[in-house]
Amino acid sequence: MERFFSNPSNAPRWDANTGITLLSGPPCCGKTSLLFQFAVNRAAESGRGVVFICSKGRLESNPPFLSQGVDPSMSLLQRIQIKYIENVDDIRKYFAAFHLLDDFPAAVIVDDFADFFSERHFGLVPLPTIQKRSCQQRYGTTRARDLAMVRVLALCYNAIGHANAKLGTLGSCNLLLSDVHQDDTPRSLFIYQRWIDSIYTIRGDGKGSYILQNIGSPETGSKKARKAKYSIALQYLVLEETSS
Repeated sequence: MERFFSNPSNAPRWDANTGITLLSGPPCCGKTSLLFQFAVNRAAESGRGVVFICSKGRLESNPPFLSQGVDPSMSLLQRIQIKYIENVDDIRKYFAAFHLLDDFPAAVIVDDFADFFSERHFGLVPLPTIQKRSCQQRYGTTRARDLAMVRVLALCYNAIGHANAKLGTLGSCNLLLSDVHQDDTPRSLFIYQRWIDSIYTIRGDGKGSYILQNIGSPETGSKKARKAKYSIALQYLVLEETSS
């Protein structure tokens, strides 16, 4: 929980978590800010690099806010590599070649992971006729999109597992994905539960703040849920309180 906010000195080292983590919340809840603060903390803790994968347009239109006290010019941020992608094929290519890296990053973060499997990317909105026909043939149904997500998650799972086996006692490589949901949980929760070790959800408290909660994963056994209340104030990510 503390890894999403500044000064996580009391938190256990994230090296203990070698699996995949999901962060899911409603639109405009500061999710990208939480991901980027996680990247800063992971780079500081590990002394290694972090890869932040996202859509260029989304990041430029909604840049992340850091916690107060984090200097945007600090040299630590140079360890965070921003990798822009356009579609799910870019994600697939990156993880298919992951085992060829000379040095594995301390973490790979994919912002708005599920959006790359959405109708906007798979041809169910107006597109040039040829492109639309090609997309619909591949991902024209909900079942086809779900199957595509399963295949990519399996590829990511194997890539991260390979990296951690190679790293051994030298450290770990974590994968953090994010999703956007309109209800209490992401639409693809039944898929995520097969591959994800830890799931965090975000909801508004109705007063301008948000509640971040670890709901665990049935595959690994849910632990007692922890919560953190935070807000975005004066362009800063502000942790207000935590509770068990």
